[in-house]
Amino acid sequence: MKLTNMKAIKAIALLLSMALMFNACKKDDVVGPAPTVTTSGTLAGTVGSIVKIAATIDAPEGIKQVNVLKNGAAFDAITGTGQTTLSYSKDYTIENLPAGSIVNFTIQVVDNKNQTSTLTTIPVTISATPPKTIVTVPAGSLAAGNVTWTADKIYKLVGFVRVGEEAVKGTITKKTVLTIEPGTLIIGDRASKGTLIVQRGSQVIANGTAAKPIVMTSERAVGEREAGDWGGLVICGQAPNNLAEADRELEGGYGAFHGGTDVADNSGSFKYVRVEFAGIPINPNQEVNSWTFGSVGSATTVDYVQASFGLDDSFEWFGGTVNCKHLIAYKGLDDDFDTDNGFSGYVQYGIGIRGVTQADQSGSNGFECDNNAQGAETTPYTSAIFANMSIMGAKSSREVAISTQFQHGAQLRRSNKQKIYNTIITGYPWGVYVDSQLGSAKVNADKGDIDLQNVALIGVDAWGDNFWGTGGSIAYNPKGTPVRDNEANTAATAILIGTKKPTDWFSGLKGNKILSNRKTTGLNDNIWAVGRPTFTLGTGADLLGATLPTLPAFFDKTDYIGAFKDTDWTSGWSEFAPQTVVYVK
Repeated sequence: MKLTNMKAIKAIALLLSMALMFNACKKDDVVGPAPTVTTSGTLAGTVGSIVKIAATIDAPEGIKQVNVLKNGAAFDAITGTGQTTLSYSKDYTIENLPAGSIVNFTIQVVDNKNQTSTLTTIPVTISATPPKTIVTVPAGSLAAGNVTWTADKIYKLVGFVRVGEEAVKGTITKKTVLTIEPGTLIIGDRASKGTLIVQRGSQVIANGTAAKPIVMTSERAVGEREAGDWGGLVICGQAPNNLAEADRELEGGYGAFHGGTDVADNSGSFKYVRVEFAGIPINPNQEVNSWTFGSVGSATTVDYVQASFGLDDSFEWFGGTVNCKHLIAYKGLDDDFDTDNGFSGYVQYGIGIRGVTQADQSGSNGFECDNNAQGAETTPYTSAIFANMSIMGAKSSREVAISTQFQHGAQLRRSNKQKIYNTIITGYPWGVYVDSQLGSAKVNADKGDIDLQNVALIGVDAWGDNFWGTGGSIAYNPKGTPVRDNEANTAATAILIGTKKPTDWFSGLKGNKILSNRKTTGLNDNIWAVGRPTFTLGTGADLLGATLPTLPAFFDKTDYIGAFKDTDWTSGWSEFAPQTVVYVK
């Protein structure tokens, strides 16, 4: 019995010892407080402004994870490194939400012992945006030197506003560099037909961004705007043209002198710029266009620009050497891309889309190309190169009625030497017209000075009873064709390019196609619909695999016909419903 009792006592002593050891361990393993989050409280800001979501985090057991939610959805997350304190900060750009809206940011912290902090919310209230000050810019010349227009104001053009001064032709008395900030709004006074004119020797630096384009538009309210509400943008440079010195003033005679000998003249930079509801008649058939280029030089930058609902041409070049990329001509009245007086620059990626009733009494075309008004053999020749263009006439389907003033996808006339590559032409009564009623266009075509390669003339299914529309009961009067083989005169005189009819000449050039409809092109029918079109190609083998010929270094190498393949370069900055945008708030 004594031995047994001794064993029991020893066992109890061992248990007591283990209990003491266990209690000592528990005392050493005490867990610290849960994490805490401290913020500065409620934030506020206007649309487009940046607020800082900030908090101070205290976690004695070390930070394992920081999770931040925005209105219940993931916004940010940070994996901790065991630190016990952290100053958290992240910028939030306030979205386009109604004034008074609240965006809640919720922060929760998990520590290394898997303890969580109390949910802490930072509300951000959307404040009303104060109306911008409208600055009236009167007719006349801006101050010499550097002038800046800022995005926090709206600039209203009254009459002819001139950047620089050349009141007497050939005498430049003032040079100005006007810088326009991204996101700036410029409106034209309707009564005085406000117009912005960049005189020779001066510059405009208008570099918007995809998120903040520069917009030049009508002063009128939603529902009232129309083509011709203001003048437009006129840029005058000192590059060559083929006009006599006495004629070097842009049509209409409003003091826009242009021309010189500096091929690399620099009139500034225009990126992500929209011009809307512009164009005014000065005299019959003499207008200010949405974008008017008078002898603009090659050092000038023009990229990502749009003309919408203009009263005359969307883009017109009178001489010059300027190179341009990413152009949108949207529902203008006359021609989309008009070249004249020796323009020899390069253009890549452009789209023209027409409205069904928006056509001019003079006849509306996608391309209209002249060496000069008389068709004279003067130098430099109008010899521009266009590549990757999509010329989309108004006839989207056989059921759509269009103005009888629409003419040609490309009217190449009056001794020009223009070249067009990897280009779509569709929706016009006639596709290509080598117009030789004045000058030597057909001779230039025979020599290869007019050149079209990888050009797809695409018909409208069941429009008329000709190949351009593949049969059907709706005929256009007069009946159109993909390539015009006869002059547009009373006698319908036959055209010969060398010994070939123009249709045969066109078909004999490299890569050209005449398609009866769009079914195998990958083009989307909503290109003609109201609102933003779908430009990227679907499955469409007819427009793929067409490599550009060897061209100057300005041109990107592409392997498709038209302005788009799988990237929509209009995204973000362009606008296809400017009638509905509230600009002045």
